[in-house]
Amino acid sequence: MQLTFASYNIHKGIGADGQRNPPRILDVIDELEADVVALQEVDIRFGDRQSVLDLGDIEKRGWQVAAVPTKPNSMGWHGNALLVRRGIDILDIAAENLPQIEPRGAVRARLRLEQAELCVTAMHLDLSGLLRKRQFSHLCNASRAPGLPAVMMGDCNEWMKPFGGDRGLAAHWEMVIPGKSFPARKPMLELDRVMHTPHWKCVNAAVHSSTAARQASDHLPIRAELSLIKN
Repeated sequence: MQLTFASYNIHKGIGADGQRNPPRILDVIDELEADVVALQEVDIRFGDRQSVLDLGDIEKRGWQVAAVPTKPNSMGWHGNALLVRRGIDILDIAAENLPQIEPRGAVRARLRLEQAELCVTAMHLDLSGLLRKRQFSHLCNASRAPGLPAVMMGDCNEWMKPFGGDRGLAAHWEMVIPGKSFPARKPMLELDRVMHTPHWKCVNAAVHSSTAARQASDHLPIRAELSLIKN
């Protein structure tokens, strides 16, 4: 079984032109042709944290939302949510609070496709290197359901390639760095990443740099095609 996973920091829907344009974000998500998409910054930050994206528009495009709203009008847990392609069952959704200075979190979903179950986590890590390391360590342990194939992805706010690896990446995870994804109009930093357990083999990974993507947010989305290894 092969699935395409994607991650996208949508910057609260605000693009390079300074305009908040949710349909433009959804158009870029459609371009990804992914099965599961991790989103960051899906809510307006202040006030009631109203969702940037309209649930009805999302569903019309064939997506299910796996999320734990922070407030009644929000969509994501501290801005994090998962979009799951219709046809994949969502069995369970949980939220993770992360060690933080500013609000940070992650949302995790247990999914089923055909007879296979998998665990997927969307995350957005801190700007502080020390907190980021603690958050990452926490998620490496919390996001791995025993025996299940698992994937973590999101905006790691990390520009050093050995993030994890020699700096404490748990043995149960392998990291995929698709390339430079920030800032969108002239990418210089590899902030957005995918991690997976050894159940998977990475077939292909890339930064999605379409004309629409360069305009829609301050991050470019990333995608990774992962193949489930037969036991």
